[in-house]
Amino acid sequence: MSLRLIVTITAAPGKGAELAAIYKARCSEVMQEPGCEQFEVFQSAVDPDKLVLLERWVDQAALDVHAKVNASRAPLPAGLRIGSGEREDYAYHRSR
Repeated sequence: MSLRLIVTITAAPGKGAELAAIYKARCSEVMQEPGCEQFEVFQSAVDPDKLVLLERWVDQAALDVHAKVNASRAPLPAGLRIGSGEREDYAYHRSR
């Protein structure tokens, strides 16, 4: 069963475009990981300092491997985001 993650990220005021650019580069890296079906960042058209990261993984094992790989990545530059974000996990069942 695939897993869908929706991660809401708040950029520091005025830093949304810069943070989105950094995530865009990271998305390209993560999409190469085994079991990654989607890893995309979206910037709000209403509030440019709000970002949403959409992830889909083939299974929990692939997500677990990603978590280990992610822990070894260089941290994001300081001062670009507020807080650690909010993550929601869903079991993904294709409906169409």
